[in-house]
Amino acid sequence: MKIIELQSKLAQAQLGGGADKIKQQHKKGKLTARERINYLLDENSFQEIGALVTHRCHDFGLQEQQFYGDGVITGYGTIHGRTVYVFAQDFTVFGGSLSETHAEKICKLMDLALKNGCPLIGLNDSGGARIQEGVQSLGGYADIFYRNTLASGVVPQISAIMGPCAGGAVYSPAITDFILMVENTSYMFITGPNVVKTVTNEDVSSEELGGAATHASKSGVTHLTAENDLQAIAQIKQLLSYIPQNCEETAPTLPYAGGQNENRPRLDTLIPDNPNAPYDIREVIGELADENSFFETHKDYAENIVVGFCRIAGRSVGIVANQPAVLAGCLDVNCSIKGARFVRFCDSFNIPLLVLVDVPGFLPGTDQEWNGIINHGAKLLYAFCEATVPRVTVITRKAYGGAYDVMNSKHIGADLNFAFPSAEIAVMGAKGASEIIFRKEIVESADPKAKLAEKEAEYAAKFANPYQAAARGFIDEVIIPSQCRYKLIRAFDMLQNKSVKSPRKKHGNIPL
Repeated sequence: MKIIELQSKLAQAQLGGGADKIKQQHKKGKLTARERINYLLDENSFQEIGALVTHRCHDFGLQEQQFYGDGVITGYGTIHGRTVYVFAQDFTVFGGSLSETHAEKICKLMDLALKNGCPLIGLNDSGGARIQEGVQSLGGYADIFYRNTLASGVVPQISAIMGPCAGGAVYSPAITDFILMVENTSYMFITGPNVVKTVTNEDVSSEELGGAATHASKSGVTHLTAENDLQAIAQIKQLLSYIPQNCEETAPTLPYAGGQNENRPRLDTLIPDNPNAPYDIREVIGELADENSFFETHKDYAENIVVGFCRIAGRSVGIVANQPAVLAGCLDVNCSIKGARFVRFCDSFNIPLLVLVDVPGFLPGTDQEWNGIINHGAKLLYAFCEATVPRVTVITRKAYGGAYDVMNSKHIGADLNFAFPSAEIAVMGAKGASEIIFRKEIVESADPKAKLAEKEAEYAAKFANPYQAAARGFIDEVIIPSQCRYKLIRAFDMLQNKSVKSPRKKHGNIPL
């Protein structure tokens, strides 16, 4: 009888809020919490923790409504054989709202992930704090935030927003390493459309205010978007394949059968002869990385810089690359923040960095200055300076002014710095430099336009190349572009045992 009783309770837990609520979830185009976990984890690997937990609230008639699990499913399993911890909020139970016990289940899971050094994945689908519990639910959120912070940089934390996520609930995902959102069924915001309407008189929908497209392109809050739950789950699995279990390990290395001929002839003609002509840096990445291995994050935000993971001879590598096809690859406020965040993640989890440089400088203008390009640009500089993982830089074309310094130059600790023959390493472009240096000669000339062109060509011949930097040792090698992939394979292989001892301190004070 006792076994039958247990089986009955576990069967009730499997149903969540009941068959009708499950149908409603499916009608919205959403999977249930248990379905999401089943698709995410290896078959039959999930081990649930806290299946029979119930809430403790006796106010507002809640004592008459008890559901096993209390709106969140927690446990552990494997993804491609690697242990992960996962919680999935169950919208069929009180709208997935967070109660005291709901929070305790998540906190218990986070503690286990931290103790055992395994990634933590949160599948968020919640109406927010359970209002009937008042401050107890608010305290539950804070308990989670605290653990997110403790786990930051220790174990990878991934948040998938697969339904509503509003108010205080958004801060936990914001502290985690990567956020994924599902288009048309998920949103994130601090205050909803009704409050916005009341306070600012703006009419805005949930989707416009905090939908996946908004956060992917405007705010940069989300790193990846998916058309549906299944695609989001596939992205989580792919992302995990590039990163290690914790800060003490390295990312999985895949078997690599190449090596006979690593030359990529297309690289010899990819960079346009015209130094002002745009090109897509992703094409360069495609030639340098293992075939079809580039996994881009933050694709639609701050598109003048490209970040993501790839494999080079099977080894996981993080890429930060200026994008000449957008704003000529200039650094600005948003791309500096995007790049800095990515660099710090890679450094936290021992993922080597490859930096592709084609940058004419920082984007000028009052908008940039008034929005703090000084501080935000310093974030990217700080992140590179602080990074102790193997760091390799390839200058494909322009590297001007302070942006040359910031983009992982030799001076801020890069291990190896390569340059293509097309590289131009200088304080500024030939035209601007000539107008300053030779101003008097140009003004006094009978034909100022011709004199400027002459001096511009003279300056370019002297400085718009990689050879002065190479003569100083700031560039380790000027390489034939088609040989770049081979050079990178050898470089990362050589740097795999790199060890850096940093000065003893509590932590640095990054210009946030």
